[in-house]
Amino acid sequence: MKTQLQLAIYGGLALCMLNFKGKAQATQIKPTLFEGVVVLSYIDHGAAINCTGPAIKYTSKPFSLLIGLLPSLKIKEDKSAGNAPKNAIIIPSLGCGVTAIYKHIALQMPMLYTAKTSTKDGKWNVGVGLGYKF
Repeated sequence: MKTQLQLAIYGGLALCMLNFKGKAQATQIKPTLFEGVVVLSYIDHGAAINCTGPAIKYTSKPFSLLIGLLPSLKIKEDKSAGNAPKNAIIIPSLGCGVTAIYKHIALQMPMLYTAKTSTKDGKWNVGVGLGYKF
């Protein structure tokens, strides 16, 4: 009788372990092409509108972290002296950066390149931005 009871208990435990699945936290790292995030950022004494492009995404609900490319529109007035030709106010650019997302709020640290001119060397500029995930 005692062995039958032990067999029933162990058999029941074995069935429970085989049929019930434990779920760990859903953390994933995966590549994405577009995440649906639009960010307004301040960079190099001007503004930029950034979208998230191809990136590597780390997800741990409700947080996400993206590291990737940022197609952008830089908005900055060119303050050239004298009769020198001026650049357009809106310039398309491709940068890179880190985007942290909590639910639908995005915080971004973009890096955009400013091209070389006759008076300045080209350089990478780091900025900060706040946006929304659709």
